[in-house]
Amino acid sequence: MRLRKRRQCFPSCSSLHRVDEDEVYWRQKKGDEELEWTHSSTHVISQLARCFTNAMVGSRSWIGGLFNRSSNKRNEKFLDYPLSPIQEQRLQKLQERLQTPFDETHPNHQEALKALWHIAFPNVALKGLISEQWKEMGWQGPNPSTDFRGCGFISLENLLFFGRTYPASFRRLLFKQDGKRATWEYPFAVAGINVSFMLIQMLDLYSAKPKNLPGFNFLKILGEDENAFDVLYCIAFEMMDAQWLAMHASYMEFNEVLQATRTQLQRELSLDDVHRIQDLPAYNLLYQ
Repeated sequence: MRLRKRRQCFPSCSSLHRVDEDEVYWRQKKGDEELEWTHSSTHVISQLARCFTNAMVGSRSWIGGLFNRSSNKRNEKFLDYPLSPIQEQRLQKLQERLQTPFDETHPNHQEALKALWHIAFPNVALKGLISEQWKEMGWQGPNPSTDFRGCGFISLENLLFFGRTYPASFRRLLFKQDGKRATWEYPFAVAGINVSFMLIQMLDLYSAKPKNLPGFNFLKILGEDENAFDVLYCIAFEMMDAQWLAMHASYMEFNEVLQATRTQLQRELSLDDVHRIQDLPAYNLLYQ
């Protein structure tokens, strides 16, 4: 079943839009036409994935600094709130997932990668765990394992959960099926890793317990649904794509799009009437 979409909940961010010379050239040459996402776009995807990885996926301290510029002042009233036993248990389990690096020699990790490929391209045989085919999904190069250094195995788990739980949404974003698209689009897989890391930083999940209102409210949601983080990831990915379209963005504005997504998600997680993941207004963006 397809849920009603509510893209109007995202304000226009055209004032943040920065047009670079390359984009002006392409708009003039192509008349701002939509470029269909096809398997023949492998070369372009490879170049964009490298751009995204260089810009976004680095050491945790670098990315942490990027996303914490606007949240240096912590609200101390959240320092001493008690956790229920179920919240404590689920938070600990989630934090254990955060500490798991991706290991390309681990059989379970290898199988997870293969499963992701078959979800994305069920009718295309994968030639190997190292293959030029991976660029078609938006990885940096022929070996996806090199892209996990900034976030670890949980980012692959997030992508798998997205593909298995909301396959229509997953494929819609993978193949850029809706909206008027930029000539140079964001690479799906690398963008997904950055969404994972954005959520981890926003929710303050590396701390013993979150010390901000969105993180505090997330723990309440986690107490109701042990899959809350993975579902929130799917929502955030849809929100990011909606912001991308609203801002008429191209790959040079990805940082701005991700920051706008974070700001919108923080607002929704700060609402008083949000007690379950389904209470988030942006939940209705997901296709079943």
